[in-house]
Amino acid sequence: MPVEHAAIIGAGIAGLTAALSLSRRGISSEIFEQAEELIEVGAGLQVSPNASRILAELGILDGLSKVWLEPDTIRLMSGGSLRQLAAVPAGKFARQRWGAPYGVLHRATLQNALLTAVEADPLCRLHLGVRMESNSPPVERAADVVIGADGVWSKLRQSVPGSPSPRFSGNIAYRFTIAENEAPGFLDRTSVSAFLGGSAHLVCYPLRETASINMVAITAGNAAPQAWRNEPTAEQRARLRAQLSGWNSAIMSLLEKQPKLTFWPLFETTSGVWQDGRRTILIGDAAHAMMPFAAQGAAMAIEDAYELAAFLANRPVAKALALFERHRAPRIAKLRQRGAFNKFAYHAKGPIRIARDLVLGLKPPQNLAADLDWIYGYRALSTP
Repeated sequence: MPVEHAAIIGAGIAGLTAALSLSRRGISSEIFEQAEELIEVGAGLQVSPNASRILAELGILDGLSKVWLEPDTIRLMSGGSLRQLAAVPAGKFARQRWGAPYGVLHRATLQNALLTAVEADPLCRLHLGVRMESNSPPVERAADVVIGADGVWSKLRQSVPGSPSPRFSGNIAYRFTIAENEAPGFLDRTSVSAFLGGSAHLVCYPLRETASINMVAITAGNAAPQAWRNEPTAEQRARLRAQLSGWNSAIMSLLEKQPKLTFWPLFETTSGVWQDGRRTILIGDAAHAMMPFAAQGAAMAIEDAYELAAFLANRPVAKALALFERHRAPRIAKLRQRGAFNKFAYHAKGPIRIARDLVLGLKPPQNLAADLDWIYGYRALSTP
């Protein structure tokens, strides 16, 4: 029997995208969110062509394109010399090569666009302030499928035997923004820049909506479980300085001057089963939270949501969930491997760093772009 109604746990990017994707298939949904209001945490977000193509299908992209920035290039830079090591063209090139744009924006901008679309959709109903105490959400109508889109600390995951578990990745993100008119000259206002150094890297890009530049430094570190979104202690700031030892003084000065940093331990999930063989499925970070070294966390949540709706459109639930997991798992595994490789390359030291810089310098931009085709050129299934 085809799915008619779904219960979605979590109203983040994965949950809202799932509701809109199901609606396109004529499937109604109720979304349950424990927060009393939707306040998106974090700051900047990169939306690559594999995800923006889906947002276009859902009618979201036009509004985003009016406020986001399509960077000219994605640059890899030396954290010591500030020299450009390599660059992948984006902007018009991205639209031509991958058939959809590459944009950067504030995370809240995307969530608000999805939320507005959900609230205007008669097949979607959002319930705020609902804390899940069991795996049976208080639906107004019997749900054929329950979708866990409730993030790395998913409560619904407990109802899926053999499901993934959250674990600290060994990495810390220090996040902050600076006003664009106060940003130093070495920060490019038209590109995404990743400054690389031993044991750390710093990602920077403009946020047009807020006239600011998003900054995220990722380093190795230790953290207590679920200790996140705090201001770093003096000890943690000292550890950040130590991790960036040898970096360019302009970057060090920029970090030292920031009165407010957000200390954000990065958690991921282990491998495990995403569905219970009956009617419960995990998507996005609930299923496969990953490190940001490939900048694909949000994109994978969007792909999951869209493709799950396609699998559910014309199959019995249990079969659809099994096929969906079988289809998605290899891509997620490959992206995890890519993220691990990027971490190794971005945080390289000594001779490995020298070899990395030489290899990157010899690669033409077209070759670097071709290496991303399998990620950015991916076209989510609409009729699996």
